Amino acid sequence: MKPPKPHVPTDINRRRLLRQGAALGIGILAAPAILSAGRSNWHGRDPFTLGVAAGAPAPDGFTLWTRLAPDPLSADPHTPGGMSGGNTGLRYEIAADPQLRRIVRRGDCLSESQFSHSVHLDVRGLAPGRSYWYRFISAGSASRIGRAMTLPAPGQTPQRLRLGFVSCANYEQGYFSAYRHLADEDPDLVIFLGDYLYEYIDRKSATVRRHSDGVEADSLPTYRNRYAQYRMDADLQRLHAEVPALMTWDDHEVENDYADKWSPRFIDPRQFLRRRAAAYQAYYEHMPVRALSRPRGASMRLYDEFRFGDLAQILLLDGRQYRSKPACYAPPNRGGAHAQTNVECPERLDPSRSLLGARQEQWVFERLQRSSSGWNVLAQDVMMAQWQRVLADGERAYWSDDWNGYPANRERLLRFIQAQRVANPVVIGGDIHSYWCNDLKADFNDPSSATVATEFVGTSVSAHPPPRETFARHLAENPHVRYFESQMRGYATLEMDAGNLHARFRAVSDAKDPLASVSTLKSFVVENGRAGAVET
Repeated sequence: MKPPKPHVPTDINRRRLLRQGAALGIGILAAPAILSAGRSNWHGRDPFTLGVAAGAPAPDGFTLWTRLAPDPLSADPHTPGGMSGGNTGLRYEIAADPQLRRIVRRGDCLSESQFSHSVHLDVRGLAPGRSYWYRFISAGSASRIGRAMTLPAPGQTPQRLRLGFVSCANYEQGYFSAYRHLADEDPDLVIFLGDYLYEYIDRKSATVRRHSDGVEADSLPTYRNRYAQYRMDADLQRLHAEVPALMTWDDHEVENDYADKWSPRFIDPRQFLRRRAAAYQAYYEHMPVRALSRPRGASMRLYDEFRFGDLAQILLLDGRQYRSKPACYAPPNRGGAHAQTNVECPERLDPSRSLLGARQEQWVFERLQRSSSGWNVLAQDVMMAQWQRVLADGERAYWSDDWNGYPANRERLLRFIQAQRVANPVVIGGDIHSYWCNDLKADFNDPSSATVATEFVGTSVSAHPPPRETFARHLAENPHVRYFESQMRGYATLEMDAGNLHARFRAVSDAKDPLASVSTLKSFVVENGRAGAVET
């Protein structure tokens, strides 16, 4: 879906205007009318070091984000981002053009000291199906200019929708050139599918840069500073400014391989929930999510739906917060992800177990049942397709941390999609640091079973890959896998219209090179009315 563009000279495209606007928008504004309450000046410091972002689009508005942080990596937990005191007032401007000449809305908003002086501005009352541009102003200092978008009005059918999706950005293990190249493609929307950051410190492999504080993030101050360091990355900051975002998480936003209140290290659940509460608050403080997501202790609602007229519905899912306890969770080594057979762990097959949790699972069923969209996208964190390894004794082993650890939930979902004849279901995911194109089967143990949906899994932005040979030797045992590649870092794109969905796996030349180039590794098409992707 391409929202209407304002009239601009034909030799200047939207990206150039954004960059020019950003350059013009940073600095000191002379007009005294825009001075914000609570700060007389910033003494030459930039309060918008972490940039801006837009997300959670609706037909009449969106959510705008920034965080005041003149000292973004402040080591003092009492002055996060170098801020102290209560809420700080600032101004915002929203315009119909990238140069902010046609202002359609301006007003006052607050950075909340409770949430590290972040701003979550829910805007309503705008026209549907188009782009808007915005900035924040505080005490004469202006943020860079960002782009937001509204969804088409219900009943409208946009000609197309262009998405990018990304996951697994490890700051220490590579640069974020994938973000830069995705911004260059100028998609309508980017979906972050989890592992936006990594909580641990890499002490085992060669790194290209280091986390600033040198400690694992496990408290509110350390999570905050980890997000701040990532948000200061120029490529990530640019992507957020130029492309509106939908946000969900995986495990590293809290701790590797956690599930609900269960830590892979067998920490007392009450203690782990305190860590989760800190992690969730820091996540909220740095993401363009709407008021629905305001955290309450260790709980934070992320799952949501976004309808692009009659063309597409995106169901954004949370695959971590509501999970059943990992199958056969017990010391010393059954806390995190591992391969297990049904003989070793029959609990894996328990029909009561759920990756989504009962309430979210029912919510998904209700949204799919009533959907009238031409394409129905489930955006979530981990691979859904079955992956099995046949062992020497003939037993089959399954990975426990993705949907293979919750096969009953997967079967319920795919059977429901099949029974309800949901139009063109497509699942996207990340987590596994590799590209996959999969047929999602009604019965994965029967290769002739009907293909119910199509799955695309994107590789990591920069996190190291799994060993290719570990997967390659078992591809024949999983005939529903159409494509697999783990050696390249990058992102994926989807473009859909009434007739087809086109998917591309985009790979950067070297994540350790900040100037890496990009190329298309593989392309696929899904035809309207026919589940399963065809390589193009």
